[in-house]
Amino acid sequence: MTARTLQRTAGNIGFYALVVAIVLFSVFPFYYAILTSLKSGTDLFRIDYLPRVFSLVNYETVLTSGTFLRNVLNSVIVAFSVVAISLFLAVTASYALSRVSFRGRGLLLLTILAVSMFPQIAVLAGLFEMIRSLGLYNTLFSLIFAYMIFTLPFTVWVLTTFMRDLPVEIEEAAIVDGASPFTIIRRVFLPLMWPALVTTGLLAFIAAWNEFLFALTFVANNETRTVPVAIALLSGASEQETPWGTIMAASVVVTVPLIVLVLIFQRKIISGLTAGGVKG
Repeated sequence: MTARTLQRTAGNIGFYALVVAIVLFSVFPFYYAILTSLKSGTDLFRIDYLPRVFSLVNYETVLTSGTFLRNVLNSVIVAFSVVAISLFLAVTASYALSRVSFRGRGLLLLTILAVSMFPQIAVLAGLFEMIRSLGLYNTLFSLIFAYMIFTLPFTVWVLTTFMRDLPVEIEEAAIVDGASPFTIIRRVFLPLMWPALVTTGLLAFIAAWNEFLFALTFVANNETRTVPVAIALLSGASEQETPWGTIMAASVVVTVPLIVLVLIFQRKIISGLTAGGVKG
């Protein structure tokens, strides 16, 4: 075995060892949450890395008591509404920013991106006053309105970059055929933009699904809360009585839909993330 072969083998071993370490580091917290969710009683305080008991009592408690299912429905409504509105506005805005030539286009795009750089706590007070003045406090509309702040700039930026790389010839051919801008977007660009739409839509969905600060501030009713806040408010009379098994079961229930969505659309996500990276 030559020195070059040994070097290549050592490099492959190191690479796969690094991949395994990253996977374990990423997956282990969720794996341990599943183990904890299957425990009850004193078993919750025993450290096990392999399943020793199998009890669904925590899942039964989560799904049959309180308003957890209503909170899940609230999160679904808010997340899907945010995705739908963000993608609609982002597609139309990206067409204008990538295909229509006007003064200050680059500055406008940078301004849109800069909006997403502000931390949530920096805009919390002003946004709270705005939501209260509009009469949206303690409603799902307040969350949909607030989440647009950090989902819309990202979707506009990504879709503008993607649409800018589409061939100009197909748009010119559609214009020659008498197509309007809306028809061009709907009939020409949208079929070509599915990878980018799926990627940005899924990332916007995850951001809205997991958001906590705005959901805690703008909603004060158990019937209107979303799942991150509902899980955070699961507690007992004391630290010893905190229902860790129920909290872990609720966390697993909330996380599984995201994993399923990523697995279903993983090819579209990869295509959307790598689009424009290689030009021929």
